[in-house]
Amino acid sequence: MDHQTLAKIVDDAGRQGLNRRSFLRLGAAGAGSLLLTPASARAATKTRSSARIVIAGAGAAGLAAASHLAARLEGASITLVDARKEHFYQPGFTLVAAGIKPMSYVVSATRDYLPAGVELIEEAVAEFDPEGNKLVTASGKPVPYDYLIVATGLKLDYAAIAGMEVEQIGNNGLGSIYHSPAKAEATWRAMSNFADTGGVGVFLRPGTEMKCAGAPLKYTFITDDYLRRRGNRGKAELVYNANNKALFSVPIVHEKVRMLFEDRGVKVNYERILESVDIGRKLAVFKTPIGPVELQYDFINVIPPMRAPDPVRNSPLRWQEGGWANDGWIEVDKHNLRHKRFANVFALGDVAGVPKGKTAASVKWQVPVAVDHLLASIEGRESSAHYGGYTSCPLITRLGQAMLVEFDYKDNLVPSFPGVIAPLEELWISWVMKTMALKPTYISMLRGRA
Repeated sequence: MDHQTLAKIVDDAGRQGLNRRSFLRLGAAGAGSLLLTPASARAATKTRSSARIVIAGAGAAGLAAASHLAARLEGASITLVDARKEHFYQPGFTLVAAGIKPMSYVVSATRDYLPAGVELIEEAVAEFDPEGNKLVTASGKPVPYDYLIVATGLKLDYAAIAGMEVEQIGNNGLGSIYHSPAKAEATWRAMSNFADTGGVGVFLRPGTEMKCAGAPLKYTFITDDYLRRRGNRGKAELVYNANNKALFSVPIVHEKVRMLFEDRGVKVNYERILESVDIGRKLAVFKTPIGPVELQYDFINVIPPMRAPDPVRNSPLRWQEGGWANDGWIEVDKHNLRHKRFANVFALGDVAGVPKGKTAASVKWQVPVAVDHLLASIEGRESSAHYGGYTSCPLITRLGQAMLVEFDYKDNLVPSFPGVIAPLEELWISWVMKTMALKPTYISMLRGRA
């Protein structure tokens, strides 16, 4: 980010009515609130057990679950299974793609967060066998368990978009913030070039469930702001393509975003799902109720369909019927994350087939609940721990401002700072939380402290 842009953000912050002293005062109170663990699932005295607990996936949910279990159990065998040695701070991908943070901001090592006494098998999971109480790794190694937590994340299905070539992200106006830290950085370069010249910018979300559904909206707002700051907004047309009849699943948030898009001249198309891209011709084709529609673009931010990883989709763990069956999400009770047919299996994070909850903030609340139910099974008691669908989306609306949108399964707004941060107001403090405060909280979550 250049010095002029940074200076403009600081000037904007001053107009928010929040000086340094009031921010620090809020930060002192806010840090405590962010680090609170649900009272029903707080750490207690260690329980002795010889249980074999296997966690498939060493991302945010897997590492947080391992940390909580290690703190609560003595004598148990806790094993993480994941081939990826790098750990990605995925909430930061949008910041990298916006030129706000460097690629290094989102990359660390999985072993940096591995709790003492927890084993890490650095292999991918190839097969789940819940009837046999085991999983099988890519090398064919069986890993038996007494309890299984599936936290594999999801699959970015770029192959479902005809003509899409992930190797070309960053070239010829092609962006995609989700793929990887390197491609998020490449997307920033492509978007920055577009902001220098103008043209047609195309934005979208897929027709599937997805992680952080606010990210495509954020990136549209960010692109709009860069165009304005560089004096080229009048040379650009921005088009957002919603997959259904709403911009956001929470009705009141949809209406707020719709009004902001209208105010900033962002054109909105509803019921459009990206089917193909012609990278050379810069042409996108969308499926619509009236048939295929073509859109010529100068920049496009491709968000691929998102599904459960193949080993999950091909296993008995998936939903057998209903809206989540086709994409393979795991069939769990939405309030305790326990599998509905295999009582010794839990699912956390993106792979769980629940109505909300594909964000890191959701993981923070899911993990203590699932862990407490697992421990209750070991200890022979009932758990009252309950997950109500808490999901958080710090929705950036321009550089230096964001809305801190927090909601639950019932689409109720559930603000963490009532009376201090209004969830549907564009505020500098919400921007600071997104760009500065959330990563330390995230790391605390990985270590089982949040």
